[in-house]
Amino acid sequence: MKKKESSSKRRFVMPDAFIIIFSIVFLAAVATYFIPAGTYERETFDNVTQVVPDSYSTVEANPTNLLDLFRSVQLGLVESANIIFLIFTIGGIVAIINSTGSINTGINALIVKTKGRYMLLIMSVSAIFGILATMGVAANAVIAFIPIGIALARSLNLDAIVGVATVYLGYYAGMVAGVFDPTILGLGQSIAELPLFSGITLRIVIFITLLIITITYINFYAKKVKNDPSKSLMGDRLFTDNNDESAGQVKDANFTRKQKLIVSTFFVFIIFFVYGAFNYGWSINELAAIFLIMGVVVALIARITPNQFISTFMDGARSLVYGALVVGVARAVIVVLEQGNILDTIVHGALVPLESTSLFVGGQLLFAFNLLFNLLVTSGTGQAAIIMPLMVPIVDLLGLTRQTGVLILKLGDGFTNIITPTSGVLMAVLAVGGVQWTKWARFVLPLALMWVAVGAIAVGFATLTGYGPF
Repeated sequence: MKKKESSSKRRFVMPDAFIIIFSIVFLAAVATYFIPAGTYERETFDNVTQVVPDSYSTVEANPTNLLDLFRSVQLGLVESANIIFLIFTIGGIVAIINSTGSINTGINALIVKTKGRYMLLIMSVSAIFGILATMGVAANAVIAFIPIGIALARSLNLDAIVGVATVYLGYYAGMVAGVFDPTILGLGQSIAELPLFSGITLRIVIFITLLIITITYINFYAKKVKNDPSKSLMGDRLFTDNNDESAGQVKDANFTRKQKLIVSTFFVFIIFFVYGAFNYGWSINELAAIFLIMGVVVALIARITPNQFISTFMDGARSLVYGALVVGVARAVIVVLEQGNILDTIVHGALVPLESTSLFVGGQLLFAFNLLFNLLVTSGTGQAAIIMPLMVPIVDLLGLTRQTGVLILKLGDGFTNIITPTSGVLMAVLAVGGVQWTKWARFVLPLALMWVAVGAIAVGFATLTGYGPF
């Protein structure tokens, strides 16, 4: 008995997400002592700051000391404040909507109409969000739809991972391809002096391929959980406290007019935000405001008293503290690299040697670099502003088309965003969905590798065929 007990005590336990992320922060701090400090000059065109090619120069080193290391966590929280408070706001307002039973009852009505065909539902929802994303809908909007995926998964007796994956992975399959993406793709093609949305055919093929692989992967996992809940990566609890199976349930299975009005209110406000994002450049702060206004309207419809509103809101926000704080700690990695003046050095050291490689190898190495660089700079527009001005002369020297360079940027930016803990949007999504990053990573890693394989094939095809124009 003693041997069994001691062996079980020595069994490996996956470190908490905070430990993993802070370890990355620590490694970044150590790197500031060994990687030479340097920077590129930057210019601003049309309110977009871009790196000036061939402007790299060394600067005075600024290694991270012990105080800087822990101060970076505070600075990361401050710099991520908009996302952190968005998470709290969404958690509180969703708790208010859940208290009316509207989402669950509406999902149940949908399940009845589809006769409980969960694979069909997963396919339909993922495809809808994929199409929305590939048309360039702002990435932050996906956070608002996670509660819908959770409610769907709960009603189908699946788990929170399925709920998050159905919405988020379907969405990112579209984001990666970016068939009509006016932001990241538009910025990349603008810097590369290419016609907007040119090279569309290959991106459509990539989108369809990624979407099919993603839906098949989610359904395969969902089938395992459906047949045997013990195989869920969530463990004993298929949903965490903030997404508990009893949350928002109602005794009356009838989808009432009031509940239909509440659900309609939710979608009207989200559509209003998407309109604002396209036409007025709305982002995270406006999304938080939209949710607050939505919550007040829902409270009026459901006749929720002010005290009940505050109490329910605080319960919902409180349940997301863990995930919200993870976002800030992840940001500390970028704080350390930027303050240590080694972020530009990493870019310079990786891209310049590629000028002497062969055509095919150069394309694959550029793709690999963008995948890794996205672990540091997860913002697509930020990565485009840093990388594309440097990549254009390199692809020209290698003999790659500039369209291939833009494709490499898009694929490199998108793939690792579904797994990297430094992505604020991913960590916000997991916080709202109640899924720990360590459990999500175990689920999504095989899919991420499949996506990378598709990307490598696409880059190889673009390289060999002279993917154009230019």
